[in-house]
Amino acid sequence: MSSIAPIDNPAVREAGSDLLSLALMDARNHTLHLLGRLEQALGPMLAVPDDALVVPPLWVAGHIGWFAEYWIARNPQRSLGAECPADGVRLGSIEPQADRWFHPGSASAAQRAALDLPALEAVKAYLLDTLETTLELLDKAGDGDAPLHFYRVALYHEDVRAEQLVVLAQTIGVALPLPLPGGTPPREPIALPATRWRLGFEGAGFAPAVERGSEEVAVPEFEIDSQPVTWSQFVEFIDDGGYDRNELWSAGGWHWLEGVARAEGRRGPRHVEQIGVASGAVLQNVLGRPTRMGALQPVMHVSWWEAEAFARWSGRRLPTEVEWEVAAQTAARRGFRWGDVAEWTAGSLRPFEGYRPDVWCATAELGPRPLFGRAKVVRGASFAARARMKYPKARRWALPESDEGFTGFRTCAI
Repeated sequence: MSSIAPIDNPAVREAGSDLLSLALMDARNHTLHLLGRLEQALGPMLAVPDDALVVPPLWVAGHIGWFAEYWIARNPQRSLGAECPADGVRLGSIEPQADRWFHPGSASAAQRAALDLPALEAVKAYLLDTLETTLELLDKAGDGDAPLHFYRVALYHEDVRAEQLVVLAQTIGVALPLPLPGGTPPREPIALPATRWRLGFEGAGFAPAVERGSEEVAVPEFEIDSQPVTWSQFVEFIDDGGYDRNELWSAGGWHWLEGVARAEGRRGPRHVEQIGVASGAVLQNVLGRPTRMGALQPVMHVSWWEAEAFARWSGRRLPTEVEWEVAAQTAARRGFRWGDVAEWTAGSLRPFEGYRPDVWCATAELGPRPLFGRAKVVRGASFAARARMKYPKARRWALPESDEGFTGFRTCAI
């Protein structure tokens, strides 16, 4: 195990009940800390502007507790683990209105702002009560992948939702004391030899279904950037008319760009206020404050369309997800740096061979199946993610127009 604290280490996905209990408490403390910051800025109902187009943070908070309760305390078949039926009988909630408020099937994302949600203090009490019950049941669960499955799922889900709260804070301009990734001196791209690589995860412990499965892939030799594209590099693209030259953009990307240009007048990544062409520095609103982004810091809040256009302008291409994974797992000692921003890859999301959907996906709204073939694969993790979410096989996704996350990219030689 690395020097990272055991409860915030990717190895916790295989942890037994004692360590898992500590990790669940750590996750809930982190959630409550984020909620406290949001409360300072938004008030006890965590009210967001009507035009913010975000899921209400109060709903996200309550949903975290609801999800764990639904799959653990209310689920008599929880010990079946991944084999548990999705539609099995459920016990009642400790909060009589919990399903109406926090079950994703009770109200669409667009309808949640109109729900008569309880105030934050009541939601915090629900979070504490459900955690207490979860820990009591975990203490009696025994060890093994099946008995611990839903406790590991609950930890993963809370970490995903906590990062969502950080992204939400960024979207509406709420200050959070998170250190931003620093700039790093430029390094030469890394050449890697041809290989065969096994995608997917088959081992013990927890991984979401989108990471599971197994298929061997032939990978030709390739050259990949040692670090994500920096602001100084991206400013060159902007200065060279990157946002005005439709030959650099795919048809879908140009259509997206025309839309955001009409709506926002944008000629740069999301949240950017000023661009210093001479210095390569950028003023970007980050977590509630205008921040001077250094020339050597990684660009972030770019859509897949912007990443693709930059790659075409630079005479390079986006890496495939298998190239990214090969480099992350074999080239760290040669300077391959990741973990500051999440990173777009070239491919569209698809299941690996042997894919079986998670029974809990529909109740978490994390099921990828509707987006297969449409969403793009995101690899790595951003500074806003917990360290236990940062492992080379981690696999996330987003639609190509998505630019609200702390997402950047790197390129490969053609």
